[in-house]
Amino acid sequence: MRFQLTSIAAALVLSHSAVAQSTDQVERITVNGQYLSINESNAVKTPTPIIDVPQSLSIMTADEITERGITSVGQIIDYTPGVNTSQGEGHRDSVVFRGIRSTADFYLDGNRDDVQYYRALYNIEQVEILRGPNALLFGRGGTGGILNRVSKKAKIGDQFTGYKTSLNSFGGVNAEIDTNFSTSSSSAVRINAMYEYLENHRDFYDGDRYGFNPTARFQLSDDTTVNLSYEYVNHERFIDRGIPTGTNGEPVEALEDIVFGDPEHNYHELEAHVFRAAVEHQFTDFIKGNFSAFYGDYDKVYSNFYASSYDQDTNIVELDGYIDTTVRDNLILSGNLISEFQTGAIGHTVIVGTEFINTDSNQDRYNPVFDSTGDDRETFIANRPLNFRGLSGVNASGNAVTATFSDLNDDTHVNLDVFSFYVQDEIELSEHLDLVLGARFDRFDIEVFNADPAVLETRTRTDEEVSPRAGIIYKPQENISVYASYSESFMPRSGEQYTDINGNDDKLDPDTYSNQEIGIKWDFAKGLSLTAAIFENEQSSPQVADNDPSTLDVIDSDISGFEIQFKGQLTRAWTLNANYSNLDGEIVDRNGPTGKTPRELPENTFSVWTTYQVSDVFGVGLGATYQDESFIDNGNSATLPSYTRVDASAYYDVSDDMRVQLNIENLTDELYFPNAHSTHQATVGAPFNAMLTLVGSF
Repeated sequence: MRFQLTSIAAALVLSHSAVAQSTDQVERITVNGQYLSINESNAVKTPTPIIDVPQSLSIMTADEITERGITSVGQIIDYTPGVNTSQGEGHRDSVVFRGIRSTADFYLDGNRDDVQYYRALYNIEQVEILRGPNALLFGRGGTGGILNRVSKKAKIGDQFTGYKTSLNSFGGVNAEIDTNFSTSSSSAVRINAMYEYLENHRDFYDGDRYGFNPTARFQLSDDTTVNLSYEYVNHERFIDRGIPTGTNGEPVEALEDIVFGDPEHNYHELEAHVFRAAVEHQFTDFIKGNFSAFYGDYDKVYSNFYASSYDQDTNIVELDGYIDTTVRDNLILSGNLISEFQTGAIGHTVIVGTEFINTDSNQDRYNPVFDSTGDDRETFIANRPLNFRGLSGVNASGNAVTATFSDLNDDTHVNLDVFSFYVQDEIELSEHLDLVLGARFDRFDIEVFNADPAVLETRTRTDEEVSPRAGIIYKPQENISVYASYSESFMPRSGEQYTDINGNDDKLDPDTYSNQEIGIKWDFAKGLSLTAAIFENEQSSPQVADNDPSTLDVIDSDISGFEIQFKGQLTRAWTLNANYSNLDGEIVDRNGPTGKTPRELPENTFSVWTTYQVSDVFGVGLGATYQDESFIDNGNSATLPSYTRVDASAYYDVSDDMRVQLNIENLTDELYFPNAHSTHQATVGAPFNAMLTLVGSF
């Protein structure tokens, strides 16, 4: 069912957050409304109460992450309306924001974090997910939404050490420590560190992950604060790209235990060094400035084989693969001024900001060459284990084969400069009516050197785009807001990872996205909120015309839907968080509507999580997440079946400073396939599994 915003005069969006609690205590989570931004560099960037933000957004705090036993971004997505996960080829976070797949719309303290990898949560205060185009504050991308991680920072005048250690039923181990101490009356240091040994239900899967993140805060004066941070990331893991689909277009359940890859050459390695510096200065009672510098050095390689086709009648699978490396440096300099003032009876909160980004990114990809076929594909009998290991094996014809990564697919060297300027005014016209107006200018200047010896060419392109935003908020009461908003974003033709502008891509304008949204936020009782949103997201994509290459066809398509979220404390002992979303879309090509649905667009998703404090020291939790069936491919020939997964938890407070916690995922042992990358790469969801955690402080 398609929802056209112009025909609707009702309600929209979203969720109040649980207050982030100090990590030096083990406490029951309480849910209250609070400002989304006060002194933290998080997504909204102005001191605006959540109820006054004309946009869909959700927040999950560090305490909620711990309580639910969450260890990945994907698990947060499972319990967030309007978004779902994608496979990400087994080596990266990948989110589908309102039907738009993204691997690059990730941010850390508001800074772009676009390298493709799995993000850890050990040093995170909260995770914020904004839906709809977000170009005004974040620039290009953000076409369906963004995910921002807010990092933990040193606390002056406080001393604590928190710890968490976990063991799961697959054999995986996790250990984290969070310690804070003051070094003077005006400075403090905080150190977060983690180690994780990875194991799961699939053959050959293993891995290690390390994280080390010291931060420091200096109160230079009553008006000036400096935050410094360094993070080291080291991550290795096996890459598993799932199982093929069969003649009915669904994943073949009989293959659930087979890994379609090379046990020795399906791997991911990442090493990263990330430096951040942020200065906050109160110029006057009415003007505050935030200035930051971000530098990230990333070195990544991933190697993988995967199923590219499958014949269910003969049980023969075809393998393809590649090895890919990325070396990237990101430098981001940004600053903004926030001013709160009156003009007569009208109040203003104005933010003026600028941003400069320089990215150097070198990436190459080599395909395998099988000696038996002379190309990058070979067939094997789909047995467990597959008869292919260490780049050698026996093919479906019974012949010995070997492979080498020797066929250069691409080798590109990218230099990117982006300059941005934005301004936004939150205007309080009266006690009951607010208006938000703003725009952002981006200059996107890219140079791509194609180092393939057969090509050896340099291409450049410059795009200049203005992204507007407008919103109106009506508050009949202090605890109710009804809003309507409009926003735009764009995506240059070089894509999320700006690896090339080959073919006609250096001549075409960016894809543009516009979002219309109507919403309501209602804090109808203390600690209880109900939010809902109706939206329509339209994409315009210029394409070279088939009949006249000198002209363009502009193809418009849209995705629409609605979201509902309830969150809060029903009683002193009982909390509930329930989410529902409905999405609808249709693929449009040069000839008009095709009748086909965009891939990974489930019509209905639902999740619920509830906790009950049985006594002062014992509590339980129960949750479920449902995802409707969706298509794996845009041709609608392969399908992910619908599923419901049930999760549970129980915790016991041994003392004021120690908790023992049990988290169970997939309580009913459902066989399900949560996501995919392409037709023959469907992820096999984990069966019943449990994690025992000890969390506390000293």
